[in-house]
Amino acid sequence: MLRYFRILASLGFTILFLFFTISCATYYEKTQEFQEFVNKGEIEKANHWLHEQKKMENGKNRLLYLFGNGWTNWMLSNYDVSNESLNAADLMIEDQQKNLALEGLALVTNPSVKPYKPEDFEIVFVNYFKALNYIGLGKYDDALVECRRMNIRLYELNDKYKDRKNRYSDDAFAHVLIGLIYDATNDPNNAFIAYRNAFDAYNKIYLENFNTPAPDQLKLDLMRTAKEMGFNKELREYEELFKMQYKELNSDGGDLVFIWQNGFGPVKAEWSINLSIAEGQGGIVTFSNEDMGFSFPFFMGDLSAREQSSFSDLSFIRVAFPKYVERKPFFSNGKIVTGDNEVTLQVAEDINAIAFKTLQDRMIRELGSSLLRFAVKRSLEEAARQKDQDLGTVVSIINAITEKADTRNWQTLPNTISYHRIHLPEGKHNLKFVMESENGSKPHEFDVEITKGQTTFYTFQSIESYPISD
Repeated sequence: MLRYFRILASLGFTILFLFFTISCATYYEKTQEFQEFVNKGEIEKANHWLHEQKKMENGKNRLLYLFGNGWTNWMLSNYDVSNESLNAADLMIEDQQKNLALEGLALVTNPSVKPYKPEDFEIVFVNYFKALNYIGLGKYDDALVECRRMNIRLYELNDKYKDRKNRYSDDAFAHVLIGLIYDATNDPNNAFIAYRNAFDAYNKIYLENFNTPAPDQLKLDLMRTAKEMGFNKELREYEELFKMQYKELNSDGGDLVFIWQNGFGPVKAEWSINLSIAEGQGGIVTFSNEDMGFSFPFFMGDLSAREQSSFSDLSFIRVAFPKYVERKPFFSNGKIVTGDNEVTLQVAEDINAIAFKTLQDRMIRELGSSLLRFAVKRSLEEAARQKDQDLGTVVSIINAITEKADTRNWQTLPNTISYHRIHLPEGKHNLKFVMESENGSKPHEFDVEITKGQTTFYTFQSIESYPISD
């Protein structure tokens, strides 16, 4: 009986040691200082922090460095500098090739030893921010190219998957942006086509998969461009479908397109399946899963069998998988106040929902990679046991300690994107954007210059989010 308790104590100590050792920091935790600067709105300090990370700039996380540098410079209105980083990221993504040595190392450790491979939606948002940069520079033709590339890249990415079951197969907001830019260049025909493509994407993909219906502004723009092109039949159909009556706008003045990027998208963490086994003719199996918050031992065999147990009978199994943890935005609604009028913005892109769904869609592929890694590690353990039983246990512990999911991701993407078009008289305007939460509201005042017959774009990023909760 005493020997049994000694074995159990030894097993428990080893399990505790293992769990404390493998609870390594996630990528978000490793870049906590950068996140704190961003959350305080100290973007220049965040950018400076990035430039001090020489290992990140030139190492396996270079792509994440380029993402961060592109975003911080966009926030600082350094549009050309931002695009330099994003263009470099673009080329790096296209040139990414497998390194057989690193692939082999990842099989005996974990995938974080390899250069970061972005999620599909992260690849698409490289082009989104490049489009915003070109809009900021007034280069609408270049912005159109980037918007078109958003969906071209999605089609290419989805074509390489054999089952093609990814729900993020088309980006509705990319079509909206294309329409907005065509509108800004006085091309209502192409604007109408883009808005129609956007509406189809919302109906066929976004509503069902991401709970994002077509915004009312899209419906208004669709009816307006149909009217401008003389598509009266289509206009009547849309009026009936939308249950909205088209109203002619005053031809004087110009338009403001206000884009609101609210909060930040989710960060990656991990969940795992863990087993610790005391073998012999009988023993103890400990089942645990930190994601579900349980850990309990299960007794196998009788006492006489357990008397045979020793250190060499211990074996550990750990298989880790990535997961997303939401960063809930502090503000839930936003409205633009113009004099006595106010308009409420509607969500056009829910990046948080897209992130969760795309990771879920690729979990079969992720499961295959994790199980292949487990099989390789298990074979190494068995090979060591054939030479020395204690060595096999040591290899088992090392395998479990090195097992980790890849928790890297682009952490400055917005949580949601909303927009609205406002028709204003020509001249300078001081406007107020009011963000609302359950705890109150916060105004953001800004100035715009409206030119008759032209479109002015204004993009605002709110940085307030609730603390990460798992």
